This record gives sequence, structure tokens and C-alpha cells, in this order.
Amino acid sequence: MAPTPPARNLGWSAPDFELMATDGRRHRRDALRGPSGLLVMFICNHCPFVKAVLDKIVRDTRDLASHGIGSVAICSNDPVDYPEDSFEHMKALAQRMQFPFPYLWDETQSVAKAYGAVCTPDFFGFNAALELQYRGRLDDAGRAPKPDAPRELYAAMVEVARSGKGPAMQTPSIGCSIKWRT
Repeated sequence: MAPTPPARNLGWSAPDFELMATDGRRHRRDALRGPSGLLVMFICNHCPFVKAVLDKIVRDTRDLASHGIGSVAICSNDPVDYPEDSFEHMKALAQRMQFPFPYLWDETQSVAKAYGAVCTPDFFGFNAALELQYRGRLDDAGRAPKPDAPRELYAAMVEVARSGKGPAMQTPSIGCSIKWRT
């Protein structure tokens, strides 16, 4: 069974980070946030759950930028056991998909641990004060692409941009477990 994040615990502050990105630069949390918030996504290259929604992630983050939401994706998987998640493969994916956000490499896995990420994809939506307001799924696609699925993440983050608060009802994401180093 695919892992799901634990029950949501909203209001906590986004842990700081500084990580190398596929664009060859280091990025800090505060430089990535938009005036209305920040979407932190834990993804990877090999996961079928991520592959099923990757086009929609690109679409939604582009659309969220116009609402003042900055976005970033982080890969924390161990590339020794999962070579498709190596930094070189991350660079190729970011270029091929024309990511409108930095794709960061959490080589030590410390950022995933600080956020409490458990699966890919795992979404953390923060308001302008960097307080967690959304810990849910992108949509109900699961492992199979579902083009007409309601845009749950997008709608939640538009609400965060507008009001500073996320929706009362949130469905946890589901996906492949983070591949922790042994």
C-alpha cells in the first residue's frame, strides 16, 4: 500500500533550507516564496504517482505564480538505490518538462525530515507568513493520469493567496515512500 502523510497539523512554520538546484544555483526558502505564499513539493523522477500528475504540477505552479505563490520541488530520494532519481536525471527531467520552479536536490535528506515528508508527491502549502495551510493532494488521479480531475491543490493555494488560510477539508496525498538512505 502506498504511504499517505499523517493527519494534518496546520499552522507550523516552514523550515528554512538552502539546496542545490538543477539550474546549477543554490536556492534558499525565503528567495523562493511569493508575496502570497510558498508551495513546497517533494517529488522524484521514478514514482508512478508523480509521473501521473507531472504535467498538472507544471500547469498549476505556472497558474499559481499569477496569484503570488512561489513554488519549489525537492527530490530527497536515495539515488544509490534509485538511480533514476540521481541529480543528473533530475536535471534532464527539469529541462524536458520546462519546470517553472527550481528542482532542488536534498542530498542529505535533512529537508525532507524537517518537513516530515513521507511520500512523493507530498505537497506543503504555506501562506505569506510561511505558516502551513495545506497538506493535501494535487487531485484524485492516483497512479493513472486523470485529465478532468478537480484541481484541489490549485484551488486550495488560491484560497491561501486570497485569505491566508487553507480549506477546512483536505485529502492527504498518496504516493511512493521517500527512499531513505540506509
